[in-house]
Amino acid sequence: MTSRISPDPRPTGLPALEARLRQDLDWLCLPARRWVPPRTVAGTPVLDVAIVGGGMAGLALAASLAHLGVQAPLFDRAPAGFEGPWATTARMETLRSPKELTGPALGLPALTFRAWFEAQFGLPAWQELDKIPRLQWAEYLRWYRRVLGLEVRNLQRVAEVRPRSDGLAELALRDDADGARPYTVLARHVVLATGRDGLGGPWVPAWAAKLPRERWVHSGEAWDGSRFLGQRVAVVGGGASAMDAAATALEAGASRVDLLIRRADLPRINKGKGSGSAGMAHGFWSLPDDWKWRFRHFLNVQQVPPPHGSTLRVSRHPNAHFHLAAPVQDVRQRPDGALRIDTGKGPLAADAVIFCTGFRTDWAQRPEFAALAPHVRVWQDRFTAPPGEDDAELAGSPDLGPLFEFQPKSPGACPGLDRIHCFNYAATLSHGAATGDIPQISDGAQRLARGLASRLLADDAALHYAAMERYAEPELLGDEWTPAAFPAYQPAGDGT
Repeated sequence: MTSRISPDPRPTGLPALEARLRQDLDWLCLPARRWVPPRTVAGTPVLDVAIVGGGMAGLALAASLAHLGVQAPLFDRAPAGFEGPWATTARMETLRSPKELTGPALGLPALTFRAWFEAQFGLPAWQELDKIPRLQWAEYLRWYRRVLGLEVRNLQRVAEVRPRSDGLAELALRDDADGARPYTVLARHVVLATGRDGLGGPWVPAWAAKLPRERWVHSGEAWDGSRFLGQRVAVVGGGASAMDAAATALEAGASRVDLLIRRADLPRINKGKGSGSAGMAHGFWSLPDDWKWRFRHFLNVQQVPPPHGSTLRVSRHPNAHFHLAAPVQDVRQRPDGALRIDTGKGPLAADAVIFCTGFRTDWAQRPEFAALAPHVRVWQDRFTAPPGEDDAELAGSPDLGPLFEFQPKSPGACPGLDRIHCFNYAATLSHGAATGDIPQISDGAQRLARGLASRLLADDAALHYAAMERYAEPELLGDEWTPAAFPAYQPAGDGT
């Protein structure tokens, strides 16, 4: 009869957890020694991989590459500890994902959020926890970076990403920690781990141009809810970000918040949960194109319901008003300064607008990708949507190769484009939810890391072969045995 070891319910502290993690890594011989031959060009060192973005996806990829012995520093424009949205633009109280998901732990139990949480607060606190508080997740990622010793270069802005024809890629950067000093980094591969912004940024409808810029914000921007104190706020949208933005304004003292929701009803079921499996994590990228399109288009049409708790966070305020089937048709500023918003249900007076209208792939918003934009092949360049399944978002998605690499519209038109890898939300149609969703982030990061290691080996195969030929560390010294005298041949007595 087997016995089950009961975990210690008491907090053991982070130092004990970190000691266990170090032991686990030591037992697994991680990280691997660096094996990519060093290279310089005109005195400039060449990085194995440069990762743009130090959020969850970038950290998971950098850790995966380090475990394979590949050098991969991260470049992020944010101050240390504020990479990604968690402590800046995100406004939810808790994560949507179930607390048990292992996220970026890469198969290491001591690297999970649960291990980090229990080490500090104990097992009973874990059992009582419903969802992970957003700012606690941010703290966990800070610890993840520290305990793995990942190299994140903060306050570094990417000015341009340039493919090259010599097997390298070039990053033009500005060091905001040093007066925006310009400099250049060379790498064999560049990975764009740029999160939900992906290859664009926040999207707003065309009628936003009729509003003074100071009268509206987008949920994907950093802003303080106190700006809405005493104001009538119109929130455009009905998803998770709309609930979080509306609640932030209400909690900061907005006099009234009206949610203008285009749909006649809020979606009730998160269909994405119905497709969550190891098969999707490991196999979506290899599905035929028509199935990829079918899956993602269905999810786009169904949409994701706002979380139960986030919706209650809004509806508990008596000055919160949900308006379904109320698409915005026009807007203008009145002579008295108030805004008039014409909706499918009539006009609405407001003082400010919060757009919770999501993000779009929009190269014009990302001048740092200008050298890539004209050459990147997108899905509509080679795929025609089935009748009734037209989808502008999917049509404009980059058509990526198996290593998340960009592919050219015209072969040979942009040498080196395949050295740039799109490990962000824009990769979803080609690779599924492996670039940013907590359930699949380890799978995506490890798959890309292994693919990059394979490419790096192939690029330097001749050098590795020459190194193998030169290798001369003896395992035998020649004195381990004494040559014997060979015996004289003595035939058997029977003549055989």
